[in-house]
Amino acid sequence: MLEKVTVVDRIEVVELGAVQVRVKTAVMEDGTQISCSFHRHVIAPGNDYSGEDARVQAICKVIHTTAAIAAYEASVAQSK
Repeated sequence: MLEKVTVVDRIEVVELGAVQVRVKTAVMEDGTQISCSFHRHVIAPGNDYSGEDARVQAICKVIHTTAAIAAYEASVAQSK
């Protein structure tokens, strides 16, 4: 029996408080992984993270403070 399993397998806090999330999608056959792929996305301070995995939400709640959001927005404005 084939089964598709998707899991957040890595969460990293990178420069300026951005949270990088790696999602692993594995294809399993009778309990044995036969294939997998990865997708990464970044949640910048100030972005909506309400649809993310509960662990990602918990990290963003701690990292994305008002000060972190202001610093990130100032950095983006300065780079333009």
